[in-house]
Amino acid sequence: MPAKLILRKEIFEVKSGMTVRSALEKLEILPESVLATRQGELMTDDELIEHGDEIKLISVISGG
Repeated sequence: MPAKLILRKEIFEVKSGMTVRSALEKLEILPESVLATRQGELMTDDELIEHGDEIKLISVISGG
């Protein structure tokens, strides 16, 4: 079972064993534009995605 990354209503499947950063780059999502969470816990860019993970991506909004 691959892992799932969820951004808004889109679901992307990725291989387990990848880092969060490499998965985002493969999906052409700027790592700086989202925060990754697994079971409500914030993930770092270098954390490995595990088999069956469901990772929610939260868009980062900035302004001045």
